[in-house]
Order: sequence, then structure tokens, then C-alpha cells
Amino acid sequence: MATPAQTPPRETTIFRNNRSLAVRIPPEFGAPGDKVRVLREGDRLIIEPIRKAGITSLLAKWAKEPALGPEDQFPDIDDEPVKPENIF
Repeated sequence: MATPAQTPPRETTIFRNNRSLAVRIPPEFGAPGDKVRVLREGDRLIIEPIRKAGITSLLAKWAKEPALGPEDQFPDIDDEPVKPENIF
């Protein structure tokens, strides 16, 4: 029996679209977004949605990046700020 996250397998068709092959995906298998990733595992073709990066994935990516080292800090600038002057 299928769980809510699973949909029973369905037979569909493959057709040629110019020089590519295309697969008709039944509506109940619809993926969020408009891009998918296709990969092959043995004889199986796997189609998975490409999800837009959310805040949690962005924070996780930042956590993996190394912290700034001393050479990456902003340099000291020998530029004095403009002195205020009365223009009235």
C-alpha cells in the first residue's frame, strides 16, 4: 500500500522532442518548480526536482565555508573624513 509520500508506479510514454527524448509525467507525479535533475543508476532513470535554495540551505552552505583570515580583512585606509563646514 502506498504512503502519502509515495504514488504507485504508472506506465507512461517516451517521445522524441527535436534531438532529445521527453517523458510524459502524469499530474500526480508533478514536481515543484520548473527544473529537474535526471540521473542514471544502472537501468533506472531517476528524475528529481531541483529545489530553490531556502534560508536553511544557505546558512548550511555558509557554515561549511572557511572564516575570513587576516589577509581577507579590509585594509586600513589613510583617508581622513571630511571636516564639517558651515555653509550658511
